[in-house]
Amino acid sequence: MLWILLTVAAAPLQVARNAFQRGVMGDAGPWGATLVRFLFGLPFSILLFLVVIRLTPEAHANPTLRFWFIVTLGSLGQIAGTSCMLMAMQRSGFAVATFLQQGALPIGALIGWLVFGDSLRGFQWAGIAVTCAGLAILSWPGRAAERAQVAGVLFGLAAGVGFAVSLNGYRQAGIALEPHHPIYAGIGSVVAAQAIQTLLVGGLLAAFRPGALASVLASWRGSLGAGACGAAASAFWFSALAMAPAGAVRAVGVIEAPIAAAAGRRLFREHLTLRQMLSGTLTAVGVVMTALG
Repeated sequence: MLWILLTVAAAPLQVARNAFQRGVMGDAGPWGATLVRFLFGLPFSILLFLVVIRLTPEAHANPTLRFWFIVTLGSLGQIAGTSCMLMAMQRSGFAVATFLQQGALPIGALIGWLVFGDSLRGFQWAGIAVTCAGLAILSWPGRAAERAQVAGVLFGLAAGVGFAVSLNGYRQAGIALEPHHPIYAGIGSVVAAQAIQTLLVGGLLAAFRPGALASVLASWRGSLGAGACGAAASAFWFSALAMAPAGAVRAVGVIEAPIAAAAGRRLFREHLTLRQMLSGTLTAVGVVMTALG
């Protein structure tokens, strides 16, 4: 039961982190807001990793070339997914973007099946089909759809693909780093990934968008909130993964969607249509089917 409580605790922290990131988009832009997640989350993740090292002295990292390749691949996927998610939130709304990114699990399952040889059972294939149906209904443009809304849907779907790549990358990176201590391996992988992401996105902004980088640094108070929430969410998430199968944890994590809907209404005065609510629910059901199949 503890893993369920940890997963439920991680969901609002992830929503809070996303809200903090969206809050700095106005001045910093999507890439600056993307950097916030990594730059200000890194110190907290390092602190958590030091605690884990202290508690598991028998664990030993094995950062092979395979580990660095896979964690870099996962880092790039998360960078793309985060920036696309923020663009989707700006155009389609906070809750709709959160619903759209739920496609990360079935897309990730397909990538695992195609690339890593993971097996999928019939119920999981059905879950993927249900999720695709929900995403299709959610993303289908209305008659009076604005160009920004259509772009938001495309960004949301692209975010799901990016997070699916990072999901597989981090899973394989953890196995490569320390297969016998999943919490140690998971948080260690997060530290490595955030260091890579900070250097990459920070370096690109310093070279091409110095104004955006200055805005990120100037908004450090709110950005620290995003970093702290993100680091705590990762700690809860990976602790839960150490206690229960990833599919079951991801299924419980779908609770993030209604929390995001409530946050969107409360913080950003967004309202969901009946079609969006029904299709978002169908998407969530498909994710649960895929995870528990």
